Amino acid sequence: MTKAVVAMLAVVVVAGCGGSTWTGYEPLYPPLTIFAASSLQPAFDKIGQKAISQHIATPSFNYAGTQTLTAQLLQGGPGDVFASADAAHMTSVDSADLLAGPSRIFAHNKLEIAVGNGNPKGIQTLADLSRAGLVVVLADPSVPAGKYGQQALSKAHVTVKPASLELQVTGVLNKVALGEADAGIVYVSDIVTSGKVDGVAIPDDQNIVADYPIAVLKSTQNQAAANAFINFVLSGEGQGILKASGFLGV
Repeated sequence: MTKAVVAMLAVVVVAGCGGSTWTGYEPLYPPLTIFAASSLQPAFDKIGQKAISQHIATPSFNYAGTQTLTAQLLQGGPGDVFASADAAHMTSVDSADLLAGPSRIFAHNKLEIAVGNGNPKGIQTLADLSRAGLVVVLADPSVPAGKYGQQALSKAHVTVKPASLELQVTGVLNKVALGEADAGIVYVSDIVTSGKVDGVAIPDDQNIVADYPIAVLKSTQNQAAANAFINFVLSGEGQGILKASGFLGV
């Protein structure tokens, strides 16, 4: 019997004698739990694949509205990295002493009006959203996209009575895509990555630039890998993925 076979048998015996069941699979690189705003999902899914292929980490993403993620973290939810869609919620997490270090801005975003393919209602401006008979959905003001949307409407001096207020921006996008709403205010990145809706641009003098900060959480067990993940997000390659997904670089 060769030494290689003996070694393999030894591994099997040790695994069989342990207190837990050996699955035969171990992550090759440190596992990370990333709390990330739902608008980041298309870009971060791609960044996560790159992180694995480049031996940085094995990320698992918890996507939700930033306000929901913040509540989870404030209630003791463990994670490694927090990527927020605004600075205010990151400040809340920082004030609770949950960050391992200062946050860093890694992306910017703008707002756009989501409409059905072909823009059947002929929506051209934010003012059109106040039109009688139009079904408009918005993100709840507790969500960064909802807060920004209200700010944009205020700048345009437009009042809208939404049919619903969604707890994450993807809820707005989905209702427009399914034809349950005629229009909604989402991020440019949502329009770029969706492929299911069209977008109507909002002029800069009525628009809002959203800052996206990212930070390592104190609860991490893999600070080196968490920092490496953030560095990749900020790298040329990471920024390229974000820009291709409709975000503005830093």
